[in-house]
Amino acid sequence: MSVNVTMSSTVILDGIMIKMSQQKKRISTCNYKERFFVLDTQELKYSECRPGRKPILKGCIKLYSIKCVDMVFTYLPVPCEFKYPFQVFHGKHFLYIFAPDKDCRLRWVHALKEETKNNNLVEKYHPQLRMNGKWRCCKQSEKLAKGCVVYDPVDCGSKKTLPAIPDLEIERLSDGVHRIAIALQNYSPLGDRELALRKDEEYTLTDSSHPDWCYVRDERGNTGFVPRIHLSEISGKNFERFEWYSKNISRGEAENVLFKEGKEGAFVVRNSRQTGVYTVSVFTKAPGRSTGEKQPCVKHYQIRRTETGESSFYLAEKYLFRTIPELIHYHQHNAAGLITRLRHPVTQKGCCSQIIAHGSKDEREVDPDELTFGQELGRGQFGRVLWGEWREKKVALKLIKEDCMSNEDLKEEAKIMIKFNHSKLVQLYGVCTQRSPMCLVLEFMENGCLSDYLRAKMGHLSQDTMLGMCLDVTEGMAYLETSNFIHRDLAARNCLVSKSNVVKLSDFGMTRYVLDDQYTSSMCSKFPVKWSAPEVVKYCKFSSKSDVWSFGVLMWEVYTEGRRPYENQSNAQVVESLNAGMRLLKPRLAPEAVYLLMDWCWKERPVDRPSFALLLHELSELTEC
Repeated sequence: MSVNVTMSSTVILDGIMIKMSQQKKRISTCNYKERFFVLDTQELKYSECRPGRKPILKGCIKLYSIKCVDMVFTYLPVPCEFKYPFQVFHGKHFLYIFAPDKDCRLRWVHALKEETKNNNLVEKYHPQLRMNGKWRCCKQSEKLAKGCVVYDPVDCGSKKTLPAIPDLEIERLSDGVHRIAIALQNYSPLGDRELALRKDEEYTLTDSSHPDWCYVRDERGNTGFVPRIHLSEISGKNFERFEWYSKNISRGEAENVLFKEGKEGAFVVRNSRQTGVYTVSVFTKAPGRSTGEKQPCVKHYQIRRTETGESSFYLAEKYLFRTIPELIHYHQHNAAGLITRLRHPVTQKGCCSQIIAHGSKDEREVDPDELTFGQELGRGQFGRVLWGEWREKKVALKLIKEDCMSNEDLKEEAKIMIKFNHSKLVQLYGVCTQRSPMCLVLEFMENGCLSDYLRAKMGHLSQDTMLGMCLDVTEGMAYLETSNFIHRDLAARNCLVSKSNVVKLSDFGMTRYVLDDQYTSSMCSKFPVKWSAPEVVKYCKFSSKSDVWSFGVLMWEVYTEGRRPYENQSNAQVVESLNAGMRLLKPRLAPEAVYLLMDWCWKERPVDRPSFALLLHELSELTEC
């Protein structure tokens, strides 16, 4: 007679979270999988949810095998719906789990640490993700390399006990500037010197010099200390220093100032009638929706806040930013739902900022006598490209067609391109506006544009070469993405190839400046349809995710060795096909994993497409396979 003895276990936590797959060869949206997690006193299990059917067990980790449980911190965009990752290191494997909110993550990390605190734990752990064959935190390449941060089996990395309230000189600010902050959550005082907080109410900051405490005043005049982590400041201490801020200007006064200036994209930021709320007023000559004729007007956009989250400021579209200056900086380069970009800050006295007006009078301006012009290399929507020489260096000279781009906008383009510094972006040396036509002086790329190069090398490109080209473009786009910059015209024709076959991005963002509507227009009548995402075709809505769609088409161009997408279809037929859910077919030379990435880029909803940071990760993994 045999007796089966089973040890009983008690469920501690359960709930739905997202698991990140560690299978290198599974390159698709399936890398982020919704799973039902159960933690009991013996195991951590996760199952596939199947509505109306029994869940399928997908994984089981014995608690005694766990060596580390802690938060994961990353500055890269999180590519799934749940944004709060934590890690479980067991045996020789890492499990990354994404929780829906901070409190949920804290509960799971606390519970797992409590259950594993007596295990054989690591001394140090990696607080960031592994990417491109290296740990982002310490740059070590070995997957099982020793961590770089001391592991605490008790501390959960959040909600630490606050230190004692400091002995500060109250109301001692010397500049007399009153700063406004919003309470992110309720807070109940634990002592007589503290002040209660109510979520979403505004408070005046009197002293914020301590790293953990702020001294504030509420609307009723009560004062006291509150934890710094429960506040989000609306505007910085030197908010008034920005040239675009006009503190007390009214709506009518703003309109008068902007109409008098009369420049497309001239703008001010002013106080709204509601305390602590700000409005952006911007001048435009954009054609009216009904008549198509230019009707100068001033549009007013209230700066809004989301209910939750650290990055909470936004304008017309929900492109979120932590602070108002960051929001304004982004919209100075991207319309993103506004009638026009915020091109020219205007002071309350009614003149454009001198920073903008005279910003090009420096080393960016190239003396035309220093330029030698050679033969033509090609033509594009902005004009001819020649090879030339500048200061004994071989360069490319992009000559801008007359009436295609204003002198002022060319200088602005130069300011933007010089600011970006990355090995996968074509370098701009300067701009020459003292001759006609005006020109950009650019890094010379010996092998020309990518589309021509692909066709010239047809039948001679290896799989590693094609994958490397896609990886080069992704690196450049990931850099632009982290800079909150949208390319708008990503295609093989706008990438250049160096002598060593390195692919670099060119013409990023230039379609914003076209004046004659030959390529894009405010009415969205002309744009590269065969490279454009559905939201661009329908609503002229550009974003980093519309760039991702274009990148999928660029990958298709690479793996077809320079074929034109939808070459036998008109633009109208392409739009009709896309609306019906049809996509470009898998190229013969593209591995299945690569085509899955292309297809991921072509998801109907922008939110379902990957970020460039994630694409960079996935393509890097393919190079290691």
